[in-house]
Amino acid sequence: MTIRLGIVGYGGMGKWHEKNAPRVAGVEIVAICDIDPKKLKDISDSKYDVYLSAEEMFENAVINTVLLTVPNHLHKEMTIKAAKAGLNIIDEKPAALTVKEFDEMIAAVKENHVFFTVHQNRRWDRDFRIIKKLVDENQLGEVFTIESRLHTANGRIHEWHLYKKYGGGMMYDWGVHLIDQAMQMMKGAKPITIFADIKSIINDEVDDYFNLTLKFDNGITYHIELATYLLKYQPRWLAAGNRGTAYINSFACDGGIARTSELLDKLPAQIAETVAGPTRQFAPQPAGVLYEEPLPEVVTEWTDFYQNVVAAIEGKEEPLIKIAEVREVLRIMEAAVQSSETNQSVAL
Repeated sequence: MTIRLGIVGYGGMGKWHEKNAPRVAGVEIVAICDIDPKKLKDISDSKYDVYLSAEEMFENAVINTVLLTVPNHLHKEMTIKAAKAGLNIIDEKPAALTVKEFDEMIAAVKENHVFFTVHQNRRWDRDFRIIKKLVDENQLGEVFTIESRLHTANGRIHEWHLYKKYGGGMMYDWGVHLIDQAMQMMKGAKPITIFADIKSIINDEVDDYFNLTLKFDNGITYHIELATYLLKYQPRWLAAGNRGTAYINSFACDGGIARTSELLDKLPAQIAETVAGPTRQFAPQPAGVLYEEPLPEVVTEWTDFYQNVVAAIEGKEEPLIKIAEVREVLRIMEAAVQSSETNQSVAL
């Protein structure tokens, strides 16, 4: 089966999908819709059918699947309309603004017997896959903490993400990705509690900073921090176990695995004098005791997402992005907001 795709929303992600989705065999873009005619002016009518109304596209375009890359507040409305039109649906993240909205969307999907998935593309990020491989294969021993950080000095948020009424802010933009990565990293473990601090530092209406601490029943504490205005970046990843500590500095996947050649039976008797003052516990390690290994190689292809969508619609594979997983991430996001508003840890 060929996915005959109609794209609703021709902004940044709509254009990205237009460029990249056809790289996958079985995906053909047929129509594009946006309410702003200026965004459509560079599209040749001979290449795609062009619409200013999603409803008109759903009714007239020769498509069997719709990709929704609209502002977040429109996901529920557009999903239900597409389902009623009998179209399979690929929704950009976040799938919805609340769990309640998502449940209403899924009810419409089931009632109309159409396929539904969410574009959680960050599951294929190479930096994430490297850390997941190390954790899954116990290459760090028993992991006790994982830190996932994303920092930039850009400050301002872009376009409609600046406004609360459109579902803007970094929690809806990147929080959904980082929490989804956490749940995939910890697959098989259950989150117990979350404590969150969500702030607006530079942007007036919406959050541009958040710090989340998730505790899982496997004993791992998982930290997530995002900041759009942090002028000294910390490592993108740090994962520590009892046999090593892995770090990745950036999306470039520069980093390594730190290990020790020996573990002290007991601390030395003498006190070390440092610039900060005397210490024994945190005295510098002797030369040569700490060493580094390279990060493992990981092959990952973003195109696996669309390949799986084609196979899932044909009934040949299970969807990689499962409805229950999407719902769980939304549930955790709601708990994070509750935690930040009450300044209390929330049980999950």
